Amino acid sequence: MISSLNSVAMGEKKAGIVLKNCSLVNVYTNEIIPHSQIAILKDRIAYVGLDASHTIGNKTTVIDLKGSYITPGFADPHIHIDQFVLPSELVKKCLLHGTTSIFPDPIDVVSISGYRGFREFVKLTESLPTRFFFVIPGGLPVDRKFSNTRTMTSAEEKSALKLQNVLGLGEVFSWTKVTTRDRRTMKTIENMLENNCVINGHTAGATNKKLNAYISSGILSCHEPIDYEEVIERLRLGMWIMIREGSIRRDLKKIIPQVISKKTYLDRLMFCSDGVDPQDLSEIGHIDHCIRESIKLGLDQISAISLATKNCFDYYNLSKDLGGIAPGKLADILVFDKLENMKPKKVFVGGQLVVANGHLVTHIKKPKLPKWMTRTVKTRRKFSMNDFFVKDSSEKVQATVIKMQTEIITQKDHEELESKNGNVCASIDKDVWKVAAFDRTFGSSKHKVGFLKNFGAEIGAFGSTWSFHENDMIIIGSNETDMAVAANTLVNTQGGLVVVKDNKVLVTLPLPFLGIISTKSYDEVLSNFQTLISQICDAGCRFKRPHLIPLFLPFLALPELRILHNGIVDVKKRSFISIIA
Repeated sequence: MISSLNSVAMGEKKAGIVLKNCSLVNVYTNEIIPHSQIAILKDRIAYVGLDASHTIGNKTTVIDLKGSYITPGFADPHIHIDQFVLPSELVKKCLLHGTTSIFPDPIDVVSISGYRGFREFVKLTESLPTRFFFVIPGGLPVDRKFSNTRTMTSAEEKSALKLQNVLGLGEVFSWTKVTTRDRRTMKTIENMLENNCVINGHTAGATNKKLNAYISSGILSCHEPIDYEEVIERLRLGMWIMIREGSIRRDLKKIIPQVISKKTYLDRLMFCSDGVDPQDLSEIGHIDHCIRESIKLGLDQISAISLATKNCFDYYNLSKDLGGIAPGKLADILVFDKLENMKPKKVFVGGQLVVANGHLVTHIKKPKLPKWMTRTVKTRRKFSMNDFFVKDSSEKVQATVIKMQTEIITQKDHEELESKNGNVCASIDKDVWKVAAFDRTFGSSKHKVGFLKNFGAEIGAFGSTWSFHENDMIIIGSNETDMAVAANTLVNTQGGLVVVKDNKVLVTLPLPFLGIISTKSYDEVLSNFQTLISQICDAGCRFKRPHLIPLFLPFLALPELRILHNGIVDVKKRSFISIIA
């Protein structure tokens, strides 16, 4: 291929495609070069300059872009795509927003299905018109004392590194495992460094000597900084920063203005989403949104585009092939009529036109899914109201409750609750609900029922099989009958989210692939998702994103109380607690 590119550049061999009359956004020199011409042979660029006529032959396709701007394809350097839709559906929307490279950390795929599932998930992306570069999840188990997730052995990690486009280790978010030199964690990190792999970080709350210890262990990036002070501390220690702007957190506004005013070097900054839900991707966008927002905040256009392109591939040691428009690079190119709106008119991936006039023009086949990956909700019985009882013979009890501060953060609280016929009840007047966690991954009958405060919606029950990263089935309810209906519905659909009231299913979003991903089209999932959120919010829920509540309730990396099928955990004290005083 090198000789062929060389020959095209010299005019001795002819190009397959020539783009002429381009306004080239050059991320290497921070300039826009008008009247540029680009010669492409197969999937790579052979020539960049002002006159590519010597590369044009009888069979060359010449495309006159009439002064349109061209940029490299955008990249998301850290995203969790194991949610909502299959990769084949996700790329249909991402390509329309100019994202041609995605770096997934499929932590929940692994927590449910281990190395076997990781391998199959990587396979699902191999024939898609988007570049996928995977990392092996580095955050499992979150806490060995309480977690029940699947993970990978050292041998499986080594096997995973041999898979196509697996680059290294995903976010090591339990940073205390690094600072205390947890044996298993350090062995994994050492294995990655021996194989010259990239290791992604997660340093929320780390500072000074702890941050130094973490970085000295070979972890050189983080997407967790929420303000400029955290960004600059990490940059000074040699880290790369992925500025997060996704569906769960949006940090651009607190970081970009300070970066500009302090004249901070931009070469180690990137954008990432960390994950984006169907509604946000459709209405707000993806990495293109990060560029638009940064420009509104004062960042110049070319610098914003560099953060979305070149810097990502520099970090991942892929700059030889990707990140800019230059000879020898893979021909991932976006075409814009205007740079202001960042809506690509054309998208080329490896020299192939995949988007034209803002519409997908390539066929994406629906994948054939392994049956075992659609049969992962493994509860052993049909649920009844008895499964949601909290037994106590007293007429009134002092109960420890999980109080929702936000959709994500919880606080320990206490409430006096009444007991009827030996069952401690929820209290609508006090906005105290029951919440239950069931093992749905390993097929045991283990479960735990506790109390949740501050949910607020006038519904009977809300259930989900998607939860970070324990993947218990979580049921929130005002009464046991509707909670049982919700649980049985999720078993029947083999996963998803469901809302129940008065013994009736009001809306359901089936997610049968591993219990976390739909097998339906993107537009069907979007419609169901919007209906489900509206149903709960219109019923009076105190939070705008209620789907995040069951998602984070078992998440052991955040304060203060978390519920799993084996108990309720006080994260700060690292101990199980009793719900009845």
